[in-house]
Amino acid sequence: MKTRRAFCSLLFSVFFLWTVVAQEPKNDLFTRLDANKDGKVDRSELPENQKPNFGKIDANSDGAISKVELNAYTRSGGEALQPTHADVAYGPHERNKIDLYLVESKSPTPLVLYIHGGGFRGGDKSSVNAAELRALQREGWSVAAINYRFTNVLPAPGQYLDCGRALQFLRHNAKKYNLDPKLVASTGGSAGAGTSLWLAFHDDLADPKSDDPIARESTRLICTVVSNGQSSYDPRFAEKAGLPRPNFERHAFFEPFYGLKVADADTSEAYKRYEAAAPITYLTKDDPPSLLSYSYQNVDVTNSSDLGLVVHHPKLGIALKEQMDQLGIECIVQYRAAEGNKTQRHGGGDPVGTVDFIKKHFAAAKK
Repeated sequence: MKTRRAFCSLLFSVFFLWTVVAQEPKNDLFTRLDANKDGKVDRSELPENQKPNFGKIDANSDGAISKVELNAYTRSGGEALQPTHADVAYGPHERNKIDLYLVESKSPTPLVLYIHGGGFRGGDKSSVNAAELRALQREGWSVAAINYRFTNVLPAPGQYLDCGRALQFLRHNAKKYNLDPKLVASTGGSAGAGTSLWLAFHDDLADPKSDDPIARESTRLICTVVSNGQSSYDPRFAEKAGLPRPNFERHAFFEPFYGLKVADADTSEAYKRYEAAAPITYLTKDDPPSLLSYSYQNVDVTNSSDLGLVVHHPKLGIALKEQMDQLGIECIVQYRAAEGNKTQRHGGGDPVGTVDFIKKHFAAAKK
């Protein structure tokens, strides 16, 4: 088991205190996506895992998605799947909920987590893609879509710890839901990607001496498959990776995520928070493999480049790959090619799909 880092332990115990506030109103998917309430959805309002599909959803190619187009796209892969168990509570807060999409099986099924994106300030577990969900279930894998508290309630690492608690809850109830607790992978886009990577690299959050049986469960993963992911949210790390400052400081997630002002971005306290929140901080040779895909090209940027590109840049995945390669851990990074709408694998080779990557590592874990 990995050695715990003392400087994070107190922080985690503080942030894992459960906070109860009113639940957000429940709206239909189009209303949730239409952030500026202008009656249409543009590319920036789509979940990260759906941005590559913008052209498919925007059927009339007018640069915006109508409610009719969104509904038609949802139906194109079949009607959206309904959870086997919806809004399963894993904690007392209204956003501590899981949707479970179970597959029927005589034996326990592997589990794939879906952690939604949204800058840690928005998003919902209902954004899980129906076609991707079906592809996972065809392999005999159950899926758990997780909601977590936003940064208007508490800063990082609260969101990570919520998802860790959800995983522990699922492992504790594995027999009830016919899940194989040894075979768990995690997926997600943007904030969900960063959360998946943090759980993958961080020391096991299990506390064997806890009086709480759920807290005694492991948070280790077999692998992660993420989109538009950040291996660190540290502006200094991003700068070294090739993203000039200001980078993350420009984004609205920054202040509530870290619980500090941009004016304090280069203080010793800020540096401690950056390290605690960065998945790559915890990377060691016993960590699981990762597949990182990006809907953006690997191009040079300035401190005034498109913010979506800056905070979801492939360079954040490439920097992770360099360290994972040194440790002998498989890490595949792929992104949009310079020409056409093709996917390019960094360093050469054929692109790899979500199902194939997870299948490979589930199989290896069974040996």
